[in-house]
Amino acid sequence: MENSFQIPFYAKVALISIGGFALGLMMYVGQHIIVPILYATMIAILLNPLVNYLTRKKINKIVSISLAVVLAILALLFAIYIVSAQITLFTETYPQLKEKFIATSTQLLHWVSEKFNIRLSTINTWIKAEQSDAIGNLAIGETLTDVMRMLVIGSLLPVYLFMILYYKPLLLEFFRRLFRNEHHIAVAEVLANSKKIIQSYLVGLFFEMVIVAILNSVGLLLIGIDYAIILGITGAILNVIPYLGGIAAIALPMLIAFITKDSLVYPFMVFLVYIVIQFIDNHYIIPKIVAARVQLNALISVVAVLIGSAFWGIPGMFLSIPLTAIIKVIFDHIEPLKPWGFLLGNIVPTSSKLSLIKRSKIITN
Repeated sequence: MENSFQIPFYAKVALISIGGFALGLMMYVGQHIIVPILYATMIAILLNPLVNYLTRKKINKIVSISLAVVLAILALLFAIYIVSAQITLFTETYPQLKEKFIATSTQLLHWVSEKFNIRLSTINTWIKAEQSDAIGNLAIGETLTDVMRMLVIGSLLPVYLFMILYYKPLLLEFFRRLFRNEHHIAVAEVLANSKKIIQSYLVGLFFEMVIVAILNSVGLLLIGIDYAIILGITGAILNVIPYLGGIAAIALPMLIAFITKDSLVYPFMVFLVYIVIQFIDNHYIIPKIVAARVQLNALISVVAVLIGSAFWGIPGMFLSIPLTAIIKVIFDHIEPLKPWGFLLGNIVPTSSKLSLIKRSKIITN
């Protein structure tokens, strides 16, 4: 008679918790190594069809990979140019912004003083105290850390990208040898589905960015805001960053409207236009073009973005969605983890199934 040893439930929970903590600590400590590799892997998967096409045209493999990497670098430099042009624009208009802000704030202070019968000296004293507290609590070190992290990613990205594309057969063979023969079909399906998800997600993200850029530019042109096209493109690029990007995309054109126009109606109109565009983006563009490709529900997406931000900051927010989608694919191919894959998905059970569960509970009780 064979005795099968089973690990108790509390022991499983303890082992999973310890393993999860160790994995999280490793991800946080090694972020400067892991994040560039993950970005390079995603871009390599996106560029892989181009490399295959060039090699089929009898172009040397190294030359094909180099051309694909150069193309990716040029696209990245174009995005950096758009953002830097926007920064230069604000540098030029900063004196106007400062003068306009001082005049508007002075008028606002006089209105508050007259309306609520508060002395101007009291209001100014309170503002100075709040400004000193805000400056004291400003996380300058954390901001510099994020900037340095982005610089490190940018410098290592081309190297990793070239190496991953060049050693792709070696990496695929490694995954094949890592598992037994009976698991090779499942491993191949996981790799193929992960590749498809990343390619679809990045392509969908690009089309979303193009559509949002067009909507932003048209909306700002109709209102009559200066630099409408560059503001619209910049807002679409920033919109790629979950949550924070949308806020920055709205703030930039509102500041330009505040500087260049004499009425406060224009910033308010910009706010309304961008709110409408955000509504269209969140309810129609993202569900149809982006979210449908990763097949994650909204709750898991929000939690994943928050976890990615806690571990890796802004780069983690962007990586969180495709990585969670890959985790779902892995869960769907492992029998004990299939319920967790179902939890991550966007398939909601019908009311008939829920009523069946309720009836079974009534019968058992």
